[in-house]
Amino acid sequence: MRGNLPKREPEIQNWWDEINIYQKVQEKQKGKPKFILHDGPPYANGDIHIGHALNKVLKDFIVRFKTMQGYDAPYVPGWDTHGLPIEHAVVKNEKIDRRKVGAIEFRNYCRDYALKYVEKQKEQFKRLGVRGDFENPYITLKPEYEAKQLKVFGEMAKKGLIYKGLKPVYWSPSSESALAEAEIEYMEKRSPSIYVAFEVVDGNGVLPNGSNVVIWTTTPWTIPANLAISVNPDFEYVLFKANEQEYVVAKDLLNSVKDEVGFESVEVVKEISGKELEGVITKHPFYDRVSPLILGDHVTLDAGTGCVHTAPGHGEEDFYIGQKYELDVLCPVDEQGKLTHEAPGFEGMFYEDANKEVTKKLDENGKLLKLSFIKHQYAHDWRTKKPTIFRATEQWFASIDAIRQNMLDEIKKVKWVPHWGEQRLHNMIADRNDWCISRQRIWGVPIPIFYCKDCGETIINDQTIDHIVKLVEKEGSNVWFAKEIEELLPEGFKCPKCGGDHFRKETDIMDVWFDSGSSHFAVLEGREDLQWPADLYLEGSDQYRGWFNSSLSTSVAMTGKAPYKEVLSHGFTLDGEGRKMSKSLGNVVVPKKIMDQLGADILRLWVASVDYQADVRISNDILKQISEVYRKIRNTLRFLVGNLEGFDPKTDKVALNEMNELDQYIMMRTKQLIDKVIKAYDEYEFHTVYQAVHNFCTVDMSSFYLDIIKDTLYIEPLHSKARKAAQTVLYETLLAIVKLVAPILPHTADEIWKYIPGVEEISVQLVELPDWSDVTINQELMDKWDKFLDVRDEVLKALEVARKEKLIGHSLAAAVTIYPTEETTKVLAQFSDLDKLFIVSHVEVKEANSEVPEKAMTLEGLSVLVTVAEGEKCERCWTVTPEVGKKTADLCPKCADIVEEHYSELDNQE
Repeated sequence: MRGNLPKREPEIQNWWDEINIYQKVQEKQKGKPKFILHDGPPYANGDIHIGHALNKVLKDFIVRFKTMQGYDAPYVPGWDTHGLPIEHAVVKNEKIDRRKVGAIEFRNYCRDYALKYVEKQKEQFKRLGVRGDFENPYITLKPEYEAKQLKVFGEMAKKGLIYKGLKPVYWSPSSESALAEAEIEYMEKRSPSIYVAFEVVDGNGVLPNGSNVVIWTTTPWTIPANLAISVNPDFEYVLFKANEQEYVVAKDLLNSVKDEVGFESVEVVKEISGKELEGVITKHPFYDRVSPLILGDHVTLDAGTGCVHTAPGHGEEDFYIGQKYELDVLCPVDEQGKLTHEAPGFEGMFYEDANKEVTKKLDENGKLLKLSFIKHQYAHDWRTKKPTIFRATEQWFASIDAIRQNMLDEIKKVKWVPHWGEQRLHNMIADRNDWCISRQRIWGVPIPIFYCKDCGETIINDQTIDHIVKLVEKEGSNVWFAKEIEELLPEGFKCPKCGGDHFRKETDIMDVWFDSGSSHFAVLEGREDLQWPADLYLEGSDQYRGWFNSSLSTSVAMTGKAPYKEVLSHGFTLDGEGRKMSKSLGNVVVPKKIMDQLGADILRLWVASVDYQADVRISNDILKQISEVYRKIRNTLRFLVGNLEGFDPKTDKVALNEMNELDQYIMMRTKQLIDKVIKAYDEYEFHTVYQAVHNFCTVDMSSFYLDIIKDTLYIEPLHSKARKAAQTVLYETLLAIVKLVAPILPHTADEIWKYIPGVEEISVQLVELPDWSDVTINQELMDKWDKFLDVRDEVLKALEVARKEKLIGHSLAAAVTIYPTEETTKVLAQFSDLDKLFIVSHVEVKEANSEVPEKAMTLEGLSVLVTVAEGEKCERCWTVTPEVGKKTADLCPKCADIVEEHYSELDNQE
């Protein structure tokens, strides 16, 4: 019984909207301690996928739990809405040529596209049952957000953390823009592998002229930009003879070079220390310029020759070593990845096409020692999935060096779940370079910097930032592209350096990670219902290099503090076989399809069932298993509700100390469940919640307690104390379970809530978690019943065998004879009504160690003989006994007395 969730859930959600449940919850919690889970903004360029569902549902678990725990836990969803993917989508899907429309028109197309998907995703998140302030989300393209982001930039600039520099950065020819490290992913790529000889023209007294220094590279297209060769001062190098030529490589790599290049034999002529090679001059293999040997600690023995081809315009380490030796920064590649006139002979070639022509040129000049191909992990643009290059350009950077130690110190103060997250982010920050924050695009927040045309001064100060912020607050960042320079600057503004009044504005926009990384200030500081810092950030593990990282950077830069007290990360979603989902494999699981077929609560229960801190699997088979678990939980709750007919909690409750031991035992088991579940929620161990509730419903309740008390519920007089006591247990347990599952199964919980007698609030979302602090665990009683349950499990095994052998049908058709050990005898001696506890018609317990009949089944601690019970079946309680019919036809004496008493009461009422 799955409750027809696909139909019922939208009805329940419509009711939530009608009563404005989010607002009701917030009003109820007003004034209580706050718990702020700050939403990392998903990108608004498509329908949600299963990873989105995992993320949003996890957040919803926590927000709902914290609210029921007594916190004011508002949830403000957000969306990331700028950047290249939206530009690409507008060009591809909307057929807009960005070079033929004005900047404002193109930006408006991008805005409309992003907002369309904000609305789509909003409805899809709400369909998941996510509760939040969807009427007032934060969206990074909104003027109020953009203005706050510009304030963050201004504060960082004021502190000297923003600078412009010529450096090699990750460049995406497919995007025609610089990229930050957070926008890089590594994928396999096939590349040429070449060994090249650079002829020595001035051996500096160390090497003979005419000998060759051997380099190895997988990027032949960068050879035109070569300006030097780096060697490690601490390595030993060898000059050796092969094929009547002399070559130089690192001593430890001689054998591998011999094998790779294919030299039949080598003869070492001399050994030279790396530091002696400094100042040796080689000739570029095909240009009329020299390449000196320089010293660099970045040279390793991991691969190659120990002599590293150095092109300062195309490598970060090359750039820094080039600065030390005052080399030029030659970068003969344009923004589209095509070689320029600074690479004569290769002008206009796409860099990958140039690989072949450069290699051909090397071969013609006799400098190519070996060409082969390798497959290796290579940096790709994570949006376009195309390879990137290193390209030296003038870009805007945020200094990480200046705040690195502060960031590392703040990381230590944050609680990380899982704990390895701390080391992961620590290592990333420790090894991170300065942050390239400029992008050569249109759709984004402009970098608010002016340049004086008269003296070249770069201008950014409080006066200019404040003026731009006010304009953007009113009109959005389009003003930067729409207004003339005079309108963007304060009236009468003069250059602080030369007094000039001719200016131009920066054309680059900010990295989208700066957008989302500013959310802690733009959202948490900007809304009255929130507070800074956030109690929790929760995102996928890829965000250690993304949002966790950029948020920490901007926050420490502004305040010296981390923007979060705790960070929780989850893994990725895979198919049932552990494979990454892809359309080509046909293994993509779509949240909408699951909700349309099974319901959102089934999807949410799946989220609760997995160990989300690692990668998680989902498939139709897995969802079928989850559906079965849901059915069992729902049926248990349905039974509890269905047997509260006539029960008024105000007048009919029975105190714990007045209940029989079985009822007390289940009440104590319920308290244990409550304690375990609340602890698990607190520690974000949702799979423990799932397992505990599932086991309690199926084992403690359905298979044990509810089975045993059916006689009490169905047979005992309506107003008997035993029946009221059992109903009290059902009522209290029902309330507890519904509250405990409400964060995970909100639709089901609210549906059941309407049928629970005596509740005052209209929704379970408006109540707190169950508080059973007044219920004391009697450990002696618990131990006694735990031991009995072990014995009962063994008896049930024997009954199941008898059922399979068709000796009996229902267990009430059976009589059970038990042959116990001494230990089992002690356990059973403490219990009466064993027939009711075993749900059979007759039980006989023999003395310990009595002779066991051959037909008895030997089990743990006892042997059991199952036979057909003697007598007739009572039509009311189904017990089989010889006493049936002695007082009233077809009834056992007990049922006959109850029926007689019932009719006597009716007669008296008349």
